[in-house]
Amino acid sequence: MATYHQLTEWAGLGHVTRAGRDVVASWQIPAFIKAQLVEVGVPVAPRLIERVVIQSEADPVLLTSRGPLYRLTEQADPDDQAERSSFGVEPGTGAVYFVMPDGEAWFANSGVGMWLNVLHHYGSCVTASELLSEPDGPEEYPSEEEEERAFAELNRLAEELKEIDPAAFNGYEGLLWPGLLDRWLY
Repeated sequence: MATYHQLTEWAGLGHVTRAGRDVVASWQIPAFIKAQLVEVGVPVAPRLIERVVIQSEADPVLLTSRGPLYRLTEQADPDDQAERSSFGVEPGTGAVYFVMPDGEAWFANSGVGMWLNVLHHYGSCVTASELLSEPDGPEEYPSEEEEERAFAELNRLAEELKEIDPAAFNGYEGLLWPGLLDRWLY
C-alpha cells in the first residue's frame, strides 16, 4: 500500500492532501477506505490530477452516469462547469471512477487502495522519466527515436499498472488507464 511519505517523494510536500477524519466519517464506504483517505491522502499527479478537492458533504455530490459519487479531485477551471472532470469514489463498493465533464463515469480502479497504489506508481514513473515528465511536450516534435522510447516506457508502465490492478485493464471502453496511456503520444 502506498504511504503518505511515498506520495510526497514524487508529488512534493503540499501536493498530497489527506482527508479529514470528520469529513469522511459519514461517507458510505468501508472503514478501511476512509482510513486510506485520512492516513495516505490523494496526490496531485502529472497530466491527471490538478487539484485534490475532497468533498465535505455527507452525501455524494459528484453526479455521474453511474449515480452520485464522493468527489476526490477536480480538473480545469472551477468556474467553468462544462470543462470540469473529477475522480470520485462509489458509495458502498469504494471503486474509483474518472468522471468526464458530461458526467460519464470511466472505471479507474477497483478501490481507493488500488487507485493510490496505481497513482503512486504512475506518478513516480512519470516524474522520474525525462520523456514523460515534460508537462506540455517538447517545443519541437520528438524524434522518431524519442517517440519509440516514450512508447516503450508507456507500454512498460501500462503492464506494471495492470499488475497492480488487473480490473483497471480488463478491456478498453469505459476504462481510464488504457485510454489515458494510449492517447499520451497523440
